[in-house]
Amino acid sequence: MTKSDVAIIGAGPYGLSAAAHLNTVKGLDVRTFGEPMSFWDRNMPEGMFLRSNWTATQIADPHRALTLENYQAATGARVSAPVPLDQFVQYGLWYQRESAPNLDRRGVQRIESDQQGFRLTLQDGEVEHARRVVVAVGINSFAWRPTEFQNLPSDLVSHASEQRDLRAFAGKQVLVIGSGQSALESGALLHEFGAQVEVIGRAEKINWLGGHLSKTLHHRLGKFTRRILYAPTDVGPAGLSQLMARPDLLKHLPRPLQDKLSKRCIRPAGARWLVSRLTDVPITLGRTAVSTSIVGGRVKVIFDDASERFADHVLLGTGYRVDVSKYEFLAPELAESIHRVNGYPLLNRGLETSVSGLHILGAPASWSFGPLMRFVSGAGYASRALLKSVSSN
Repeated sequence: MTKSDVAIIGAGPYGLSAAAHLNTVKGLDVRTFGEPMSFWDRNMPEGMFLRSNWTATQIADPHRALTLENYQAATGARVSAPVPLDQFVQYGLWYQRESAPNLDRRGVQRIESDQQGFRLTLQDGEVEHARRVVVAVGINSFAWRPTEFQNLPSDLVSHASEQRDLRAFAGKQVLVIGSGQSALESGALLHEFGAQVEVIGRAEKINWLGGHLSKTLHHRLGKFTRRILYAPTDVGPAGLSQLMARPDLLKHLPRPLQDKLSKRCIRPAGARWLVSRLTDVPITLGRTAVSTSIVGGRVKVIFDDASERFADHVLLGTGYRVDVSKYEFLAPELAESIHRVNGYPLLNRGLETSVSGLHILGAPASWSFGPLMRFVSGAGYASRALLKSVSSN
């Protein structure tokens, strides 16, 4: 049995950032497991761009040396803005080589608690022991499928995270459900790849980020004032952005106010650069699917206004709903020991759960530390908090 001080499960932005920070502690034995950038590489459509701005697309490291600028200088790559998915993946792989060169690519199939910490069973049956475990496996387990679509076969209905190559739908009629970035960008890509596509969402209007008013305001404010109103983390509107960038401050607000402000910052929205790409894509808003059926090998969807749609495929851009009990690698008794609120773990400083020594980073931390934890830019705060917690124990 191999032993370590800390085992990090997951090698996406949060796992790699955590590894980079913890590896600065002399004498601390840190093991990181997982395929680097696997969710980004395998569960997002080819051709997409990241919605976050340049500064918020950086993966945080303790010395601010693993930036997009330094990646370009070191590799000769040229990264455009907005950042294309494939370029971000390559940046992440470079970050991994620099920060966690000894990454163990084996998956972790089981985590159990024991008297000395945690027992990890790897995919090949080998057992690893760790005093602490950091879970940073992303959101793939939380893909949300509305009830009306749950019992339909995957060849007719799929979640956006399940479709890597949207070119496969060329010439087919596709219905995209949702009104946020995932649904809108999927709709644009499907149209560009030759599909007949319609986007239908519950929202009454689309919230476009970086609109004309915002651009005009930015020019009038000047660079210094913009820095005061908008944090580099790029989560939330003017003013509120600075609060979201400071989870420790946000936590002091009454819970109802936290929830209200957080909801304002993560409401479905689309990047302004999508507008021109959606000019020829029908978008219907204010509609909710109430029933589905299969008719002649196609999906029939009835909406709350009694209108009907027939499609060769329905693509769900319906986002994610966190529930850490869906982590199949957590032993049932360990999962039940984690105190939760609506599926979210209750986390202490250092993003530690109610199970001593078990930390959870990323989107599951957003109930305790705000919406920043749902974005790449939140890895900086999470990793620094984790480092402080581990170093003090």
